[in-house]
Amino acid sequence: QVQLVESGGGLVQSGDSLRLSCAASGRTFSIHSMGWFRQAPGMEREYVAAINWSSSRAYYAASVKGRFTISRDNAENTVTLQMNSLKPEDTATYYCAAAKSGRTSYILAELKTYDYWGQGTQVTVSS
Repeated sequence: QVQLVESGGGLVQSGDSLRLSCAASGRTFSIHSMGWFRQAPGMEREYVAAINWSSSRAYYAASVKGRFTISRDNAENTVTLQMNSLKPEDTATYYCAAAKSGRTSYILAELKTYDYWGQGTQVTVSS
């Protein structure tokens, strides 16, 4: 099992920055990739960014590319989402997720790829 705990959400103004963290514990050696998703009220949960656990190669949704940066701290088993130039449409609950190793292929933008989820952290961007 892998446990994920997000932190760093809050209320900011349009144009501000915010840094989310996701601390992984448990069987972290079994992680293949980690991702960030978000869900606004009444909306589907959507992909934001993902990172390969071993190579740290990063991937982004088009809506956040150039504004958000995902990174991994190997020593701390933490994945960070640095969010710059925030917009009101970025308002959502942000969830961290982890995918186990062992598959032959991974579609990191799909929810079903991930085996473990955090409890979410709220990000609100006012205009």
